[in-house]
Amino acid sequence: MTRQQKTTLGVIVSNRGFFPDHLCESGRKAILKALRKAGMNAVILPESAGKFGSVETLADARACADLFSKHRDKIDGVLVTLPNFGDERAVANVLRWSGLNVPVLVHAFPDNPETMAITHRRDSFCGKMSVCNNLRQYDIPFTLTTDHVCDPESDLFVEDLAMFGAVCRVVRGLRHARIGMVGARPAAFNTVRFSEKILEYYGISVETLDLSELLGWAQGLKDGDERVNARLEELCSYTKCGRTPSDALKRMARLGVALDKWMRDTGVTATAVQCWTSLEQNYGVVPCALMSMMSENLLPSACETDVPGLISMMALQFASGKPSALLDWNNNYGDDPDKAVLFHCSNLPQSFFTEHRMDYQEIIAGTVGKENTHGTIVGRIKPGPFTFCRITTDDLEGEVLAYVGEGIFTDDRLSTFGGYGVAEIPGLQELLAYICENGFEHHVACNLSEVADAVAEAFEKYLGWDVYLH
Repeated sequence: MTRQQKTTLGVIVSNRGFFPDHLCESGRKAILKALRKAGMNAVILPESAGKFGSVETLADARACADLFSKHRDKIDGVLVTLPNFGDERAVANVLRWSGLNVPVLVHAFPDNPETMAITHRRDSFCGKMSVCNNLRQYDIPFTLTTDHVCDPESDLFVEDLAMFGAVCRVVRGLRHARIGMVGARPAAFNTVRFSEKILEYYGISVETLDLSELLGWAQGLKDGDERVNARLEELCSYTKCGRTPSDALKRMARLGVALDKWMRDTGVTATAVQCWTSLEQNYGVVPCALMSMMSENLLPSACETDVPGLISMMALQFASGKPSALLDWNNNYGDDPDKAVLFHCSNLPQSFFTEHRMDYQEIIAGTVGKENTHGTIVGRIKPGPFTFCRITTDDLEGEVLAYVGEGIFTDDRLSTFGGYGVAEIPGLQELLAYICENGFEHHVACNLSEVADAVAEAFEKYLGWDVYLH
């Protein structure tokens, strides 16, 4: 499943008077064409304002800042483009006066060696340095294009826009995140401790729910309830349920209805669930299938009340528009130092699998009985590229740490249970050493996409987190 949010950029066409004004006219058209091609919206001064809607004077900067401020709720990021040298002060003033706190991409047009006369010479190559210098003076973080100057019609600029759009979505998504923690941290999982206060500082709010309340609501629902029947039908059409007793399916359906209502009532769009063992002992199912369905529908759900793991899932989802999963760094794969088995019990979204079915949770069945553990989604992860990510709150230092990187799921032979795949990551041993030495958890978020650079840029440059890009 992919559901990419459309990105809206505020656009500043920067001008400097003793350079040719007509370059702003043609440059504006080229940039807007590139944004349309990328499926992005633009908030920009009208062409009738100033010199072709460019920003140069103090009055231009005020007008552009007011426009951006008026549309602050819809602007995800700002694109600064330099058709000629550009006025560095005006760019910085627009960003300061608008009050926007969003990612900024700085782009400059290339000169053509065949048209270097004063009538067509841009000097954007030089002007970009002046703009960036002023942004540093104003303490405004910014992103650069891959090449210092870049034709808006080039494939490279298309890639830069896609990456920047992902950065914008991650930043906006996390700064306004509202997530649910359902149940207490399992007693045996000290590893998933975290600081709500540190997360709140970055705009990430955690809404808590006692597991007993959720189970009470679920038990109060009747089998004939239309909402329960609808959820039961969704479960059975989502995956193969032939091995699961009907009573267990009905309990799952009631639990799903109760959880849906709480999420709607509280405005929560992601959940971290106390998935064992109280739920199994007191209600008689595992929540994995429900969590899988939520993640598949871009309402990510993490196990073992792993809130930082959930945020890692969200970041990857915002960047890619695809569902994320939470997995364990679980096993070596033979003696290959760059391969490992990633595994969970599992609640992976269905789009991760080559094929899948509902089953029971083999790990805790021996403790609470097989009859109380129906509801996992099991199968093998399909081969292909993926991005991995993990954040953690360092409470002693009062900061957020993260690592992110890319690898591939392979088709290497493996026969086991749960949701699993063989991952190949160059330099894996160095990554594992970094994870252990810096106290990261054993959980890692994965997404079947390649968005590591965008996630790292968003985390480090715009959220201010300490990031290791593997």
